[in-house]
Amino acid sequence: MLAGVNRLVDLTDMQSETLSAEEEGIRRAVQRGDLATLAAGNGHFAAVARDGQTVRLARTIGVPLRYFVAKMFHGPFLIASDRIDTLFEWCQQEKIGWQFDPLYTRMVPAHYLVEIDQIGCPDPAPRYRRFFNPSIGTGPADRDETGAAYIEAAYESLKSWLQSVPDGEMVGLAFSGGIDSTSVLVLARHALQAMGRDPGLIRAFTLDLGGGKDAAQAEAVVRTLGLEAQWEAIRIPADRVNLEEAIRVIEDYHPLDVECAAVALCLLEGIRERYPTLKYLLDGDGGDENLKSYPLEDSDLTLSSVLRNPMLYQEGWGVENMKHSLTYSGGLSRAYVRTYAPAKKYGFEAFSPYTARSVIAAALAIPFETVLNGSVERLYTLKQEVVKAGIKSVTGIEMPAYPKRRFQDGAGGDNYRAWRVSKAWCRSAFLKQWEERLSVAWDPQGERLSGNVVPADLQPSR
Repeated sequence: MLAGVNRLVDLTDMQSETLSAEEEGIRRAVQRGDLATLAAGNGHFAAVARDGQTVRLARTIGVPLRYFVAKMFHGPFLIASDRIDTLFEWCQQEKIGWQFDPLYTRMVPAHYLVEIDQIGCPDPAPRYRRFFNPSIGTGPADRDETGAAYIEAAYESLKSWLQSVPDGEMVGLAFSGGIDSTSVLVLARHALQAMGRDPGLIRAFTLDLGGGKDAAQAEAVVRTLGLEAQWEAIRIPADRVNLEEAIRVIEDYHPLDVECAAVALCLLEGIRERYPTLKYLLDGDGGDENLKSYPLEDSDLTLSSVLRNPMLYQEGWGVENMKHSLTYSGGLSRAYVRTYAPAKKYGFEAFSPYTARSVIAAALAIPFETVLNGSVERLYTLKQEVVKAGIKSVTGIEMPAYPKRRFQDGAGGDNYRAWRVSKAWCRSAFLKQWEERLSVAWDPQGERLSGNVVPADLQPSR
């Protein structure tokens, strides 16, 4: 390997010339492997740094981070980005696109510092060290106390984010009228009032593809809260739902995430058409994961498996388990691209208070085994009780609550049930999209560069 060559290509937004003091502190902590500093904050980040022959990467749930190891200049080059196609485009630019395979890319799991040594072939396995270690089940079993702690954490996280929004800027909210988005609407208004700002700056948007229940539900919620003037429905024909485009945007093939992203793209496109300059967008993503509010019958999970793996819904099975994938991390760590990528495509800065580490920690403190006492039915009612109690404690408002449904179902109804797809179909579409792009990289007539070629400006002088 050539000495003195920086073999890290950082294509993330966190570049050294644009870092704020806080971001620079995170980057330096990643470079040093300083877990305590990474654990101390509460905001979202993704950062990459090199320390000698070791590259370190770390992220939280809110910002995806991927990397690919290419062979150039007689040594491994690590390229990092939030997107797979950005990694590929860099390889193409360097004429080594023929080395690329989307399934050889790796996703950094949320809440871990990943270390990779650049010591040549074969590439060593990454090492993982956690920087987020919340206490599990140490909180009170009382519903009111639990709700107050959980929603207070969400409120503080939301208020902190709103303080970064310029005063007078409108803030959008993806709003289904469900428990999580309704709680975010109430908390955001409460926070703006506490900050001395206009709570009317929050504007809630509900997608209606025809036949879904969310539009009627959302209208009923804002009417109950007396906030009809801050809500509008985005009505779009169901035939605008494009699953293949969703796969291209999120670069994933998990069917529920593909479907969710497809309808999210419709909603965000509709908002962007009406409000060309709107930048800031809230949602309630992560609320279901925090309070384990998913129907077990839709998966191979049991109540026991969920309770024995406290961060299953946030992180998947974990990096030390057989089900851990290097190409994709697990849980919301993987799935958050369904929110992040559509928002980025349409120029929004999206945020959910329920993805902040302080809020996840407050949820994990709930002694679920004691509270549920083995009852699946109790699990399905728990989130509504906890969130309602917490909203009442923090804001004094009696929040309306409606039954849970998935975003794509609530927006599309019977239309959604007509275009539900399988994982096999999504994976096939994903691979076909990459087959088309890689055919260019493998074009026999195209220019290809061997990984052994040393650029002229790096060759030793004679």
